[in-house]
Amino acid sequence: VTPRDELIEMTSAALVERYRFRNHVARHPEEHVYLGRTCRGTEIWIDRGFMAAELKIVTGLIEPHLMAGYSGGRKGVAPGLAGVDTMRSAHGPIMLEDNVGPGIIVDNPFHQDLLEIARLVHVDFLVDVSIDRARRLTGFFAGDIERAHKVGMAFVEHEVRVDLDAPADIVVTSAGGYPLDDTFYQAIKGLTGALNLVRRGGTIILAAALSEGIGSQDFQELLRHARNNDEFMARITSPGFFRIDQWMVQHLCQVRRKAEVILVTDGLPAEVVSGLLVTPAPSVEDALAQALAQHGASARVAVLPQGPYVLATVRGRKLALGRAWMDAAA
Repeated sequence: VTPRDELIEMTSAALVERYRFRNHVARHPEEHVYLGRTCRGTEIWIDRGFMAAELKIVTGLIEPHLMAGYSGGRKGVAPGLAGVDTMRSAHGPIMLEDNVGPGIIVDNPFHQDLLEIARLVHVDFLVDVSIDRARRLTGFFAGDIERAHKVGMAFVEHEVRVDLDAPADIVVTSAGGYPLDDTFYQAIKGLTGALNLVRRGGTIILAAALSEGIGSQDFQELLRHARNNDEFMARITSPGFFRIDQWMVQHLCQVRRKAEVILVTDGLPAEVVSGLLVTPAPSVEDALAQALAQHGASARVAVLPQGPYVLATVRGRKLALGRAWMDAAA
């Protein structure tokens, strides 16, 4: 698939023919402008073309997000238009062990960092949307990047939040289908979406197509050297260490601190899956049988067909990903 094909899929052939599209490349430092640091010390590097524009409009989709609480709004600026050095701190291991997780906005340092950056660049207008499980539009939220997004987040939470009365021994989930389950990198979002529901020592079964494989070379390299959670965390917290996509391996480790992970996919052979810090299974039925054999026939099972598109909680509690495994009640 070429970049042009992807642009046509995201917009339309007519728009691609009529307008000039420029893709932001976070790895090209010369294409970014340095704007100082946030209150938390995050370096602010923003796309030079965006900063030079006379009219700055940000668009996006609002849905539960594993770091920012909700996607959309300020996320269109950073990380959407930010350089790698901004992500070094904003996606750094210390930040991701803080109060970050799906649906968490209050006292979320990642959200606060992104909001500070968005305010600094002076976005003129926001257009965000929400969708239902059939990917149909359910809302438009336009105007001020902060106020319109706040209204959108409240609307989406009302639509997608589901509260159970007790944690589950087994959670069967997905990555939400195409395009999130194209790669294992993206499919991990399905695991983090289940972390609120599973009890400590439970099992999460993830079904994902993985039609494009594991993910970037950086991500694959990190996984090859991640023999266990403690070793990986020691590596990424060592002075001066930073690799693109390390944050998603960290999220996988956060899930594995609390629960066993079984992956069902026809996109990768079982021997490859075994090297991804998860257990392979040929089918969801087989994975469920394995989990029931471990937890007992009367085990409590929860199913999240839409995966990370649902904000699933136990009695409304939103657990930070880095701390979820410490919560005895979940």
